[in-house]
Amino acid sequence: MTRGPHFSDSQAALFDLDEAARPVTGTEKLPSYIRDHRARLRERFLIGGADALPDYEMLELVLFRAIPRRDVKPLARHLLETFGDFNGVLSAPPHRLREVKGLGDAVLTELKIVEAAAHRLARSRVLGKQVLSSWDVLLDYCQTSMAHRDTEQFRILFLDRKNVLIADEPQARGTVDHVPVYPREVVKRALELNASAIILVHNHPSGDPTPSQADIDMTAQIQMAADALGITLHDHLVIGKSQELSFRSEGLL
Repeated sequence: MTRGPHFSDSQAALFDLDEAARPVTGTEKLPSYIRDHRARLRERFLIGGADALPDYEMLELVLFRAIPRRDVKPLARHLLETFGDFNGVLSAPPHRLREVKGLGDAVLTELKIVEAAAHRLARSRVLGKQVLSSWDVLLDYCQTSMAHRDTEQFRILFLDRKNVLIADEPQARGTVDHVPVYPREVVKRALELNASAIILVHNHPSGDPTPSQADIDMTAQIQMAADALGITLHDHLVIGKSQELSFRSEGLL
């Protein structure tokens, strides 16, 4: 017996994973409600900037390019529920983003392009600048680049005699609660760059910037090695999810 048209019992994916790979043709016009919604969002952004849009709408703007033929609001809201906020979505590791149903390579690429652009912009605002007089900008940069990492990273900011930032380099990556740091390598690199001062920075994936005893001991060792070679250790910053801690401000240096 011939079967007539029927609906599949299986539920379709939220978004086609390969949707962005197909070009939009004249016969694949967007439904008017999606087209009008996208136009309104773009207009509001152009007029009022990012402050005029909540996180989920900002995320929609990013997703428009990767998913040109679908309503992206459900995916935007789901990503925010999963990763907490806009920054959390952009900074999420690729392997965790791939776990989200309906998120393919096109979306992953768009998110990582925006993240990289944010990092590069923040870096350009501090590199070559007098750091101690632009402290808030430096803290913003550290938050942007490190706050949402799921493993610890240790970075060193190298400064010249005028306290101008001449280099920012990651020295080590670790686990969720530990990163190996070698004082000898820190000062060796400072000498190679002819740096007169350094600022240490590392993140706490737990979100709590309170330094551990290991953090305090390691900082003391680096300070001793730096002092012996005439290099100034200005500070050690611990970056949490929404705040940071300064060793200098806390009296730990």
